[in-house]
Amino acid sequence: MTAADILSEADTHMELAVEYAKEEFAAIRTGRAHPAMFAKINAEYYGAYTPLQQLASFQVPEARMVLVTPYDRGSLPAIEKAIRDSDLGVNPSNDGNSIRLVLPELTEQRRKDYIKLARTKAEDARISIRGARRTAKDALDKMVKDKEVGEDEVTRAEKQLDASTKKFVDQVDDVLKHKEAELLDV
Repeated sequence: MTAADILSEADTHMELAVEYAKEEFAAIRTGRAHPAMFAKINAEYYGAYTPLQQLASFQVPEARMVLVTPYDRGSLPAIEKAIRDSDLGVNPSNDGNSIRLVLPELTEQRRKDYIKLARTKAEDARISIRGARRTAKDALDKMVKDKEVGEDEVTRAEKQLDASTKKFVDQVDDVLKHKEAELLDV
């Protein structure tokens, strides 16, 4: 394995951490309704926990309303229970064919809680990025110790690794800043 391979692998892990953060942020509720809020919710369907996206379609007719239409009407009670038990804080209304969700207005305290949650998710992503950096740095140090490459090449690779780490941490920070602005937007 060369230094370039190690850097490439580290970049891949860092990109995955940023994507993970974006997915986690999408699941955090803001003042507006969007289907991504249901990405982390699973319903028990024929004995197996299944993501809601596979069981129903989601429409957003108004800013704070979501209409959930199951593909199989038999899954309606399971979907309703999964939504009720989730941390969305909504009470589903079932009309026999679909589920209507009216999202309550976010209170200031709830917004602060969501911002705190977003910051926690961002820190998890940063930790993952730093973990990928540490793994790559250890691999580079091992290459020098085993005399597979020269110290100059490893020094250049470490500078690239540091630049890459900074780039991905900055991406997480930008996504967090955007999410905080979205949460504070009344």
